[in-house]
Formats: sequence, structure tokens, C-alpha cells
Amino acid sequence: MAVERHGGNRVTLGEALGCQSSALLDASASLVPWTPLYDTWSVETLRDYPDRQYQALRTAIATHHCLDAALVLPGNGAAELFTWAARDAAAAGSNVLPTPCFADYGRALRCWGATIIQRPMPLDWSAQFPQILPSPGNGDVLWICNPHNPTGQLWSRASLKVLLQKFALVICDEAFLPLVADGDSQSLIQLVPEYPNLVVIRSLTKLFGIAGVRLGYAVSQPERLRRWAEWRDPWPVNGIASAMGVKLITDRRRHRSWCHKVQQWTAQEGAWLLRHLAELPGIRPMPSAANFLLIRAKQSLVPLREALEQRHRILLRDCRSFDGLGECWLRIGFQSPLGNRRITRALQQELKQLPLV
Repeated sequence: MAVERHGGNRVTLGEALGCQSSALLDASASLVPWTPLYDTWSVETLRDYPDRQYQALRTAIATHHCLDAALVLPGNGAAELFTWAARDAAAAGSNVLPTPCFADYGRALRCWGATIIQRPMPLDWSAQFPQILPSPGNGDVLWICNPHNPTGQLWSRASLKVLLQKFALVICDEAFLPLVADGDSQSLIQLVPEYPNLVVIRSLTKLFGIAGVRLGYAVSQPERLRRWAEWRDPWPVNGIASAMGVKLITDRRRHRSWCHKVQQWTAQEGAWLLRHLAELPGIRPMPSAANFLLIRAKQSLVPLREALEQRHRILLRDCRSFDGLGECWLRIGFQSPLGNRRITRALQQELKQLPLV
């Protein structure tokens, strides 16, 4: 089976494993284990074309961040916005990608024939967060992710701000930052009005568990965002997604409550998993500030991943799609307490059959 570049492909894997997709515990994707429910959408939301300017959604997002709405552009998930960021980045010069990194950055850059420079990062780190981003070397454009995907390291705002003086363009992916307690204190969003060379991209997918909706947004200078809007297809965000985004963001009390619940889950389940995985033989869990963590071993973990799929119906993320990692690594997306215990029991059982020495 080909290595998935993204997690969460339950339908295809269910067919390959001969089971219903609902039978699979999907820890290959890093989403919260709950999804907010809403009333039925109005007839107008379903019937009418979306507002081409997405004014209500842009205003809701901007108000949430105390920004002008002209600094916000909603997108069909973060992935669509990476494509347009990459078009700007390809024109700006050489693109530095600290590796390992999310495969979609390279995908987007290759669309425009961009020059890519991979800068390997140390693959050992402490559990003290936030940390200072290791020197990314020289180049024209820097792509960073905070917290970092796939390692889960949280970079300090101060160490990232310095890089805005060094690179002609900095693209910062903050998809997982709202899931981290006090994560916004490390965000670069409030620097956007001051730095025209900064793009921050966020996703509502991870925070609200709505991957099927496809909703994200970019925060950058208005001139850049107007250019992106002219490049892309009409109505990239559908009416239901736009209306859902407004509801998710404008109810401040509910939003704060949701974020608190998610951040508490990330911290508690992360600590629990790190502690219990460290007790298993042959694997080493790596500390993470995000809602996922890496495990590593001295030999291939592909047989272990396949055993969990076939015998336990548990999906873990194959890390061969991350440049700079390989088959000795797996990524686990946090689940509910019950799901995380199911994962550790399955790993314990399989590591007895597939000892890693």
C-alpha cells in the first residue's frame, strides 16, 4: 500500500482492511475527538451563492484577533492557502524548509517550480516548551510551523520574530496553536500589521474536528490577500462552511469554553500518553506540546503499524511521508482517554510479538 501523505483516510484503509471505516480508531490524523453540533442550515445558506468577499466570516475572524478584516482571507482549508502562499514564495526566491516538515509545503511549492532548500533539524529535543527554533540557515523565504508538525515542538514568539528581519518572506503555519494552552502568546498574528513579509495560516479543522468542512484562513497584508483572491477559483469556501465558521467564532463564551476543553485535553492526554508509552520496550516517545507525538525505534516500525491496523483496527501515521524522518518513526494523534488506552494496550501486546531491540 502506498504511503499516505495525509492521515485520516479511513474509507480507503477500511476497504483495504475489509472492515467498515467506522470500526477504525484513526490516530493517523490530529483532530480533536469531538465535533460541535449546530441547527439545520437555512434555505438561503443552501440555495444562494456564498458572498464572494466572505465579509461576515472575515469580520468574525478579524474581530476574534482584534485585527482589520482586510488582513484576513478565508480558504478551503489551510491546504488551499498554502498553494497561493507558495506562488508568492516561488517568485520571492529560494525556499527554506526546516525538515522534517509537513509534506503539503513541498507539494504547494512544486506547483510553481519553486527552489527548495531543506534544512535538517535536530531529531532530539527536551520537553521544555516553548523553545528556540534552531537556525534555519540562509535563503529568501522561510516556511515554519508552530507548534511544529510532525515533532510537536513549540517555538517561542521571540525566536520567530527575529527571523522576520532575515527573510524576505516568512510563512508561519499555526494550525495546531489554538490547541495548546496559552498558545496564542507565541502567535505571530499580531505582528502582521507591522511586517508586510509575514503570512500566518490557521485551520479550524484541527480545533473543531471538522476536517470534512475544509475551512482555514490566512492573515497577511491586504495587497497580498487581494492578489491571492484574484488567482483562485470563485467561491473556494462553500456557504455551509462559511456559516459554520461564523458560528464557531462569534459566540465568544462558547469559543472560550471549547478552547479550554481542547487545551486541557491536549495537556492531560499528552502527559498520560508520554508516560505510558515510555514504559513500553523498544520505542521512545518524544515530548510534544501539540495534540500528537512521535515515537521512534532503532529499526523499522512499519510491521508494528501494519499489525495495529490488521489486528486492532488502529491507524497510526506512517512518517515516511515526512522528509527527514523514515520508517523508524510513527506519529500518534491523541484520542479520547478510552481511545488512548486502546492504543497503549495494542502497542503493548504487539511489542511482545515484534520485539524491537
